[in-house]
Amino acid sequence: MFKTIMPLSAILSLRFLGLFLVLPVLSVYAMSMEGATPLLVGVIVGGYALTQAIFQVPFGTISDKIGRKPTLFVGLLIFMAGSVIAAMSSDIYMLMVGRFLQGAGAIGAVVTAMISDLVPEETRGKAMAMMGGTIAISFALAMGLGPVLGAAYGVDFLFWLTAGLAGAAMLLLFTKVPTPPRIRHIYHNTTKTSDILKDPNLLGMIIINGMQKGLMTVAFVLIPLILTNTTDNGGFGWEKSELWMAYLPAMVFGLIAMGPAAVFGEKYNKSKQIFLLSIVLFIIAFILMGYAPSATIFIVGVVSFFIGFNMMEPLVQSLISKYSKVHQKGAALGISNSVAYFMTFLGGTFAGLMLDISSAQMIGASLGVVGLLWLIYTAVTMNNPLKHSHLFKAIDHVDMDKLEALEHEAIAEWYINETENLVVIKYRSDEIDEKTLLEKISK
Repeated sequence: MFKTIMPLSAILSLRFLGLFLVLPVLSVYAMSMEGATPLLVGVIVGGYALTQAIFQVPFGTISDKIGRKPTLFVGLLIFMAGSVIAAMSSDIYMLMVGRFLQGAGAIGAVVTAMISDLVPEETRGKAMAMMGGTIAISFALAMGLGPVLGAAYGVDFLFWLTAGLAGAAMLLLFTKVPTPPRIRHIYHNTTKTSDILKDPNLLGMIIINGMQKGLMTVAFVLIPLILTNTTDNGGFGWEKSELWMAYLPAMVFGLIAMGPAAVFGEKYNKSKQIFLLSIVLFIIAFILMGYAPSATIFIVGVVSFFIGFNMMEPLVQSLISKYSKVHQKGAALGISNSVAYFMTFLGGTFAGLMLDISSAQMIGASLGVVGLLWLIYTAVTMNNPLKHSHLFKAIDHVDMDKLEALEHEAIAEWYINETENLVVIKYRSDEIDEKTLLEKISK
């Protein structure tokens, strides 16, 4: 599984590394451009996510028609073009165009769909967790490298570096990524958006993914601007070259927290508890950042935010994959990613607008209330996923009439892997044993 998943995870991680590298310093950089306002800066920080949300579904549809690899290549090419335009931008509006174009290469759902194609059901949760973990590592590395490289070489260099990372991802795509198999879904073979949204666990994960990404852009508008603003403007008067002192401890503690969170979430099936703890950390983070009397307390808030973010990130995609049936996975991931990107855009716009008309204190108080409501909703509605086993049987040894009539409360679903000529049944082994299942479907 590792050799199959790592090239795809690396492609997505290289792309996210490029996006994340500019986040720690982008709001300060954009604010220095002619015509900049806090609102426009907020739009630029989250702007890529608006086009991501718009193009997620079209890219997914295209990948079904022309194949995953060509679609990924086109998406990476568009992302590279946007990075080049952003690097060459001379005003706030050209930078905005570059950011929007970066997001138009919306390959996130295509990559997750390809992982679902390539990885067997029983290891798909681990594959999604691995992908989430590599993204979280990219996020953490970018927090340490972005401020240092941006201060040394300029933010335009970060955009050129992002274009280079997109080129490296293209190389991986055509040298290391295998061609996915064809899967034929039989059991409950129609997917409705309403079915996904009616499932409280899936809806809860969509909300978690959206809130996490929206709060991320709020943080990246607030952190550099507050730290570099003068004390007369409610800031702490830092130089841009000093921002690494806030992001470095956040990166270190975030990386440390990510491992145990992934273990407890995946191995011990404590995902709900990890998410609740992360939400509490978000609430603490924004209250501290909004009301911090000193830079030290502000940095404690930054660290709290990054710990919460990195604890969540490896588990989000994995949980969506576990909660959804095989025929829903693509749609559920697509909806979740679209909501997350739209919330990313809204988060940046909200933060910029609030800084225009209000204060950091008001933002901190508002997000504290929102976080508390989110915490209550998650505690009431979310459940840890049930553990399932999988039965694999060669299709030649299966009576298809018996299979199509198969019904049992312990059976979550079944489907056919046409590439390997296998029938796959997902079931609760504590309620029905493998021998009984085989008797029900064998010729």
